[in-house]
Amino acid sequence: MAAKKAPAKKVEVAPQQEVVVETPTKKQPTKPSWEIKDRVYYLKGNKSPLTLTIPGKHTKKHSLLYFDSKTGKQREIRYATNQDSPLVDEQKGECTLGHIRFSDGTLKVSKEQKNLQLLLSLYHPLKGKLYEEFSAVEQAEDDLDILFLQNDAVNAARDIDIDQAEAIMRVEIGSEVGNMSSKELKRDLLMFARRNPALFIELANDENVHLRNVAIRAQEAGIIVLSQDQRTFTWGSNGRKLMTVPFDENPYSAMAAYFKTDEGVEVFRSVEKNLD
Repeated sequence: MAAKKAPAKKVEVAPQQEVVVETPTKKQPTKPSWEIKDRVYYLKGNKSPLTLTIPGKHTKKHSLLYFDSKTGKQREIRYATNQDSPLVDEQKGECTLGHIRFSDGTLKVSKEQKNLQLLLSLYHPLKGKLYEEFSAVEQAEDDLDILFLQNDAVNAARDIDIDQAEAIMRVEIGSEVGNMSSKELKRDLLMFARRNPALFIELANDENVHLRNVAIRAQEAGIIVLSQDQRTFTWGSNGRKLMTVPFDENPYSAMAAYFKTDEGVEVFRSVEKNLD
């Protein structure tokens, strides 16, 4: 009898999980959508004429062309009140041309006038040259910068000594500073710093302002004398000539420059001692 074959052993295999590899899909860049809102445009340089009309269509006299960087071509623009686009090649049918007119330096364009907003905000060549679009964010940033500058100027004004305060205010109001008390001078200095912080900081950092003031005070006190033709400075005590004022130059600015020369430094020290 033939030998019986042993039955084959069954080997159990753990079930394998199916691995699915997902290929990433490229996201198409989305174009920024045009925000639908009312917009305001204003003339640069704080100009506010009663009315000002800017070109609304391309002519030989006024070139209204927009360079399309994608196609490398110039595209003509015009303001047509019955068209959705300000680009001529996208306009269809008969066009009704409109006027673009600023009143008292501003032009308000409602959200329904999208074509005019697009023309003024994106395409018109005079944007940034003659007019700008009002931005509340940019305005807030500008206001913040001014507030910080005013704060810096006022803090600096508080720490300035009375002689420097007089020198700065003499530039602002002239010889009237000679009749002001120290409190009046300090008050007006703080008001000036708040009113015109940029100019105040510039004057506070300009050493010539102090030197000019010393020259003026010395002349008022008779320590030095300026001739009637304002061409020569002399010592008040003996009439000895100090310097000749260059032609077409302010005499006190010239004296301030002289104070910084090797010879003028000694004169400046002597003048300051006499003023004290």
